Amino acid sequence: MTMLDHPLGLHVSRRVQGVALAFVTACVSGVAVYVNAKGVAHFDDATVYTTAKNAVAGGLLLVLALPLLALPAAPRGRAARPRSRRQWAALAVVACIGGSIPFILFFEGLAHASATQAAFIHKTLVVWVALLAVPLLRERVGPEHIAAIGLLIAGQLWLVRDAGVVAFGPGEAMILAATLLWALEVIVVKRLVVELEPRTLAAARMGLGTVVLGAWIVVSGRAGELLGLGAGEWAWALLTGSLLAAYVATWYGALALAQAVDVTAVLVLGAVVTAALAGVYDGVPVDTVGVVLITAGGGLAAAAALRRRPGLVAP
Repeated sequence: MTMLDHPLGLHVSRRVQGVALAFVTACVSGVAVYVNAKGVAHFDDATVYTTAKNAVAGGLLLVLALPLLALPAAPRGRAARPRSRRQWAALAVVACIGGSIPFILFFEGLAHASATQAAFIHKTLVVWVALLAVPLLRERVGPEHIAAIGLLIAGQLWLVRDAGVVAFGPGEAMILAATLLWALEVIVVKRLVVELEPRTLAAARMGLGTVVLGAWIVVSGRAGELLGLGAGEWAWALLTGSLLAAYVATWYGALALAQAVDVTAVLVLGAVVTAALAGVYDGVPVDTVGVVLITAGGGLAAAAALRRRPGLVAP
């Protein structure tokens, strides 16, 4: 098992670092979901809102990647910038299936779907990643992983108990399509981080993705709304865009270090953070059963990742 030197002189495996980084991503995600719910209320159009915040995230990630792009070679043998047409094409794919089209589908679908239904569909991401990672990445999913995913889904079902009541219509279909694209993105990025730096991929995902989103805004006749945003709206875009940049940077970093199934399962713990924030600041009662189920599932997923025998799957 590959080991990395810790600044304190300890040795920490790449897998442990990846799972730890996934926990950070989950915390950022939990905060971001809560703050986004506040931010979107200040915009007349959710797609205009996501374009603005994605533009902020893309700019921040590009700034983060610039020092790396100036180097002749990136650490660990990865390329700091694309070296071939295939790699440029791969970045374009990531931008489309990760940083643009799913956002359009999700927010356009959200206008025609129940919020609880949308939340549950999106949280099934771990299921689709697991189904794709086994045949495409040769990742190992054992009984502990299956039990963890079961607990995570059960917890989500408990938190949004009316998710199954709403009819599955066009809005829900669009949100499911977005979730499937994000699952496919995980698989593509997991393959690409072997040869390209995660910071480069993150900057491409949000930077190029924003270009696609901007084109959609123009085509759909909403360019005036985007250009007419006020200082208060851009302040919200700056806040939520910064959180999105932190989410993508840590998420891609985790994928570079650990199994896709492991880090995606841990990511669901963000729902606990969101529930806690809503309870503290909005007085929303915390559903103890749902929180316990999700926490148990995330903990079991992390334990399964850390106990996995070295050498089965190269991170």
